[in-house]
Amino acid sequence: MPPLGRPQAPDAGHAPGYLPRRTLPFRVEAVRQLRRRRTLVMAAVLAGLPLVLLAAFALGGGPDGERGRATLIDTATASGANFAVTALFVSTGFLLVIPVALFCGDTVAAEAGWSSLRYLLAAPVPRTRLLAAKLAVGLAFSAAAMVLLPAVALAVGTAAYGWGDLRLPTGSTLAAGSALPRLAIVVLYLLLSQLATAGLAFWLSTATDAPLGAVGGAVFLTIVGSVLDAVTALGDWRELLPAHWQYAWADALQPQLEWGGMIRGTAVSASYGVVLLALAFRGFRGKDVVS
Repeated sequence: MPPLGRPQAPDAGHAPGYLPRRTLPFRVEAVRQLRRRRTLVMAAVLAGLPLVLLAAFALGGGPDGERGRATLIDTATASGANFAVTALFVSTGFLLVIPVALFCGDTVAAEAGWSSLRYLLAAPVPRTRLLAAKLAVGLAFSAAAMVLLPAVALAVGTAAYGWGDLRLPTGSTLAAGSALPRLAIVVLYLLLSQLATAGLAFWLSTATDAPLGAVGGAVFLTIVGSVLDAVTALGDWRELLPAHWQYAWADALQPQLEWGGMIRGTAVSASYGVVLLALAFRGFRGKDVVS
């Protein structure tokens, strides 16, 4: 019998009725992750941010443009759609990175930290199947986080400021009927732009037994990317950083929809994500799991 935690030969015998594709179903893994405290805390944080912003505007008397220059924040109280866009604007640089790093970085490392990973593999759950299920759930929860924040912000903003056109800082407006499709494009792009963070967090999760190391490492390196993007001396090299394109979703809010920045941002982030996920699957297939 091969040592526990090492990949078994493809011709190893299996119990009657055993089908590798039926092990660790998506639904089972999703329920396990949904019941975890960190999932509930993250949902509460994302759902609570719009209420914090609403209280801030109420106490401060509403945003005011400085020297006649309007920004997305300055139009936050114009309508519910404006409030939702403002919530996304203040969250893009850091807050929305955390759920992606958490759901994709904690998933495998937590099993190792609990010493339950080897028992999953001994069940037996094929390694590729285990990683695919955990990655799918991690990405699904990340997508849910991206939808939760603007959805709550839209509801809170509409209740507080009413439903109306999306007023842009340039002085133009988008009709209320066009606001929701544009917001959907923004949310989709935000998810795609986080593929690099998801891939990095998942790779670290397969390489360490410390969930905090995987999640923290992904957040830290994402922040480093944002810092490097601020170094103008790097010139065009900054376009190779996913952080350089994190606010490209603003092009979706122009009167004439612009796709160029979002396409390039998606290509950069997806390229990093694919490479990092390939490293994760390749490294985990031959890893000696002892925890």
